[in-house]
Amino acid sequence: MDTNQKREKEKEMLGLMIRVYCRGKHKNKKELCPQCQELQEYAWIRTDKCPFMETKTFCSACKVHCYAPEMREKVREVMKYAGPRMLFYHPTAAIRHMGVTIQNKRKLKKEGK
Repeated sequence: MDTNQKREKEKEMLGLMIRVYCRGKHKNKKELCPQCQELQEYAWIRTDKCPFMETKTFCSACKVHCYAPEMREKVREVMKYAGPRMLFYHPTAAIRHMGVTIQNKRKLKKEGK
């Protein structure tokens, strides 16, 4: 997978998770609320500008955190809420995401980190 495809996949996953969060927390079924829309746009901009996209798996596993602290906390909250619910809303994406997470943990364990 080339870097641009990887970027688009990450943005797609972020968008799905933000939609699950907004639907559950803010009761918006069709469109994102203004706060969630702002978070999505911010996250997509950060993803577009990521210099480590070629080698990284997820932002949480990155050595450099380019999100502002407030936005990073919001994304963390979204992930904590939406992560377990992704199996019900987007099972294929959730399984793919879990696979990449497991691969990354194994890789880090091999490297002794």
